[in-house]
Amino acid sequence: MSAHRQLFFQKQVYDIPGTDELFVQAVKENVEWHYKNCFEYRKILNGQRFFPEMLKTYEDLYQLPTIPTLYLKQQRMLSIPENRLRFKSTTTGTTGKPVEVGFDSGAMVLGFSMLTKMLKRHGLVSWRPANYLMLGYQPARHNKMGAARTAKGASYLAPALRREYALLDTGDGYALNIEGISKALLHYSLASAPVRIIGFPAYFYFLLKKLEQEETVLKLPERSLVILGGGWKQFSSQKVEKEELYRLARERLGIGEVQIKEFFGVVEHNVPYISCENHHFHVPAFSRVVIRDINTMAPVGYGEPGLLNLITPLLKSMPLVSIVTDDLAILREGQECGCGNVAPWFEILGRSGLPGIKTCAAGAGSLLEGVLI
Repeated sequence: MSAHRQLFFQKQVYDIPGTDELFVQAVKENVEWHYKNCFEYRKILNGQRFFPEMLKTYEDLYQLPTIPTLYLKQQRMLSIPENRLRFKSTTTGTTGKPVEVGFDSGAMVLGFSMLTKMLKRHGLVSWRPANYLMLGYQPARHNKMGAARTAKGASYLAPALRREYALLDTGDGYALNIEGISKALLHYSLASAPVRIIGFPAYFYFLLKKLEQEETVLKLPERSLVILGGGWKQFSSQKVEKEELYRLARERLGIGEVQIKEFFGVVEHNVPYISCENHHFHVPAFSRVVIRDINTMAPVGYGEPGLLNLITPLLKSMPLVSIVTDDLAILREGQECGCGNVAPWFEILGRSGLPGIKTCAAGAGSLLEGVLI
């Protein structure tokens, strides 16, 4: 079995030390594939005088040329024919130039294995039916955004009795459904089935503030969960500390801090990061995280801020093995968390402020301006 397949069939989700050697070999296999099958990627590596055979030790990962997500908005790179792509996902909302990521069949199988193990590890899979409040887009054929598809997928982690969406499909766009989600939330609170609230943290905060302003106090059924992802994006000026969000959830919905889970991910990377009980994103065995100096792109140490570089050998369809995002982050040692998971974890500080960046959450957020604030 190839190192690529061994890595993603790895059972110990957060065994970083035990998989370092396997990870390097899997990355080497992946880089060799893309170097051979993607002209644009080969040109990038040749231009930086880096060749697949140079990947021998873990430290060599730091020298692997990175692909900026901003570059992918201008240049699409494929390592297999277009007709062999089995699934496509995009990054932007209603405006902005999208990044379209295509998945090969092998990546879908290995990705499913990875995701299943991670979701079970974090206790997010249940056979008990639940009512869903979706603080995001209603699925539609014209919507291929990763955020919408991820949210939809999350609504299958427990059988759905009902789903109510904050943004309803109109056929060529989306319309706010404030009255619908308000009525659904009240109805859900009176039922016996658990409630799962899924969406952007900004939307969840605006919903809680609306309840506070109306002096509404609800009590959601036991085993209810809140699953957040996507960041604050264009609402960064209104971002509140997590403690404030937890306070409002506890006071307005009867939701405790341990019932709130967060996801971090980017479409160009394809590995999800799920918060632990202390709300930290530990790095799973299927990826590695490097923080790079914003000016020199050199790797920095634990506790130092920089650009977030994400590495995974999952895809054979596109050379996205090492991408650098516009997110500013800090990597910390696992022991600093206190949850018992010794894998390193990272903290997102915000965006680097690069011009021209428009994300899926930002696109949806433009519909909410002046309504939920």
